[in-house]
Amino acid sequence: MKKLFVPLLSAFVYLASAPFSQAAWYEVTGTSTVVSSEAKARSDALEDAIFKAVSFAGADVGSISNLRQFLQVGRKEYQFSNHEVHSIVIEQERIRGNTVVVTARIDIYPSATGCHVSQYKKTFLVGNIDIASPQQAVMGQIYDVGDDFAEVLNRQLDVESSSFISVGTTDFAIDKRYPERLKMIAQDKGAQYIIGGVINDLTATIEQNALSEDVINRQFALEMTVFDGKTGNAVYNRNYREVARWPFAKTSKVDTKSARFWASTYGDMLLKVSRNIMLDLEAEVSCKVTLPEVVAKWGKTITIDLGRIHGVKLGDKLQLWHTGSFIDQRGIPRNKVAQTDVTLTVSRVYENEAEVTVDQPELTGAIQIGDVMHKL
Repeated sequence: MKKLFVPLLSAFVYLASAPFSQAAWYEVTGTSTVVSSEAKARSDALEDAIFKAVSFAGADVGSISNLRQFLQVGRKEYQFSNHEVHSIVIEQERIRGNTVVVTARIDIYPSATGCHVSQYKKTFLVGNIDIASPQQAVMGQIYDVGDDFAEVLNRQLDVESSSFISVGTTDFAIDKRYPERLKMIAQDKGAQYIIGGVINDLTATIEQNALSEDVINRQFALEMTVFDGKTGNAVYNRNYREVARWPFAKTSKVDTKSARFWASTYGDMLLKVSRNIMLDLEAEVSCKVTLPEVVAKWGKTITIDLGRIHGVKLGDKLQLWHTGSFIDQRGIPRNKVAQTDVTLTVSRVYENEAEVTVDQPELTGAIQIGDVMHKL
């Protein structure tokens, strides 16, 4: 076996020498701040190490969320079946100040058939995250924590996700009661999905100490919903709840945009929540079909709304689906999609869009703006 030094991971990668195997041992160090307990920090540090190794190996980061429950068991070795991560061996555990550091050897078999490989990247728009009870934000005057958390989530999806591209954030209200409005927002921003969220709990409990400073623990409970930009309907919903020490004085005003806030124990907890959201979306949404849409037609030149940043490549083969709408017997508008025998080939790729040519030129006239395609 040979060794390859990886500075970004502060680790060694051991490549298997078997001629037909793509397996590799990754020795990686993960860290986590002690927030609620050392046991929780230990599992978070191990998950951090796995995330680094899986990302570097090009494996499916969405599969990490399936391992989370097993990492909470304090073992030295883990074995998994039917998973890209085959085994984990803990080499070293230590605590530095208030941080747990875990070094592990991780055996990974990347799959060539994962959704992040076979599908085009999906575009997400991150909506404002509101605070259900603003009075809960009085301590620290953190009334903007929802908007700032949305910016963190936006960067998380854009930088560390394998299957998604973020098109930014929006100030428009994201409300499930108005699906038509959500469709308009998604179309205007070029997003396939929209994320909305509400913070339901920011309350704090204070442990008073006679001989030392009081200890303040603060909740963070978030309900997150993902909407399909084509229909305006909710396709995924999940609740997150964590608690962390609030290290700031009760009467101080805290700037939730500052590095001081995000480097604190409470800010570190929020960063972990944003990563968990990204990993859960990778597990739940990445395998949904990405459908490039016809946005322009000029003669025999067809333009679709996905491009280089979404993973579109020259020569990709696509199959056309006609879209339409109708009113059902109850007077409710419905959408319909019908498969065709028309296939197309990507002939030119731009940053956010691409041009395709019809493999059956005589059928070009049947293609309409709004039709969608499926990658073959």
